[in-house]
Amino acid sequence: MFLYETLTGFFAQDDPLANPVTIGATPPRFGLIDFSEGRWSSLIEKLRELNGRVGDTSYKLIFFGRHGQGWHNVAEAKYGTQAWDDYWAMLYGDGELTWGPDPELTDLGKDQASRLNHLWKEELGAAIPPPEKLYCSPMTRAMQTNILTFEGVSTRRTLVVENCREEYGEHTCDKRNTRTYISDTFPQLDIDGDLTEDDQLWEAETRETAAHATARAKTVLDQIFRDDEHATFLSITAHGGIINGFLHALGRPNYLLPTGGVLPVIIKATKVV
Repeated sequence: MFLYETLTGFFAQDDPLANPVTIGATPPRFGLIDFSEGRWSSLIEKLRELNGRVGDTSYKLIFFGRHGQGWHNVAEAKYGTQAWDDYWAMLYGDGELTWGPDPELTDLGKDQASRLNHLWKEELGAAIPPPEKLYCSPMTRAMQTNILTFEGVSTRRTLVVENCREEYGEHTCDKRNTRTYISDTFPQLDIDGDLTEDDQLWEAETRETAAHATARAKTVLDQIFRDDEHATFLSITAHGGIINGFLHALGRPNYLLPTGGVLPVIIKATKVV
């Protein structure tokens, strides 16, 4: 079992008053405050020093990426959030747009993921290490984003994990496709053994609570700190709701990450009996 907290003061997004709109989806240097040429080497050395201390603590930098714009995002913008939550999200489309189940990225969403890919490649020139382990939601929009984001950046295969998915239930956009579909459509991705063939979590009449999503997110963090002991730089490609679930599990407030955005967080995990 682990207790989690975050180390702040490294990224612009760490500021409790940080404005996601002002910072933007893909800020220079991922928001790293240090803009020196050796910025990533300095951060790596700091994390190495922290991880080298005797004790039951370990430190990792996780880049939380939100998928690019999907067709459900277009529909929510069309009708407004209140009407979307009250009515439209429970449908599969409106005759013009189709957003359920499991919508794909729009052209803009693909462009947003490509911008993130460009940022990664830019920072590779400043010696940022590619993620040593990559995780992803099993929703199509997230998997498409993950592939576009890390093309030419990392040769490591991404692991698709059920608990990285968005808050589920009611909204048809959050009902996932089958394991067979994922395997056939995205052969370049690995699938976690716990992912069932059909979506056994989504229910038409019940929406997952934020508290339950936070508990799910914590299981992913537990898996990472248990199984990826030697990985320090990691990536999770997911969704706005579950990213806030991760933040709550870490003791941080909501952060309204734009579509196609990235949020780096340094995490301290303390092993407890």
